[in-house]
Amino acid sequence: MTVGPHKSKALATWIAIVAGAFGLHRFYLHGARDGWGWLYPVPTLLGLYGVRRMQLLGQDDRLAWVLIPLLGLTLASAMLSALVYALGSDDKWNARFNPGGRTSHGNWATVVGAIIALMLGAGVLMATIAFAAQRYFEVQVETQARYTISRTGSG
Repeated sequence: MTVGPHKSKALATWIAIVAGAFGLHRFYLHGARDGWGWLYPVPTLLGLYGVRRMQLLGQDDRLAWVLIPLLGLTLASAMLSALVYALGSDDKWNARFNPGGRTSHGNWATVVGAIIALMLGAGVLMATIAFAAQRYFEVQVETQARYTISRTGSG
């Protein structure tokens, strides 16, 4: 059995927190050929484009309404990955990422990373759900108002 490079739980956790929205934690653990890692940048960049559109065009831009939640979901997914890495058992981690090599153990950096990932992930997920729900119901009210105006003929 060939022994690959050592993979640290703490480092994987912190990479997921800092740059997980771009899939860098996946590349650290699985290499540049990881297909799941390459799926992260697309919704992240689309979400950032949505944020920029909202800054330039205001809150009435419907494309931004669709794109911004993609960023939130990608960030929440990265924080979930950080939590899984930080809270997983050391034995399972080493069996998967460090077979036959130097072992990695959780430490204070891993614990602090788990706390930060939980706070950020929960906040981002709640904000994403609130934003998407608000925009959805605003569209429903607007559509109902247009329908009522068209039926009554007043405008």
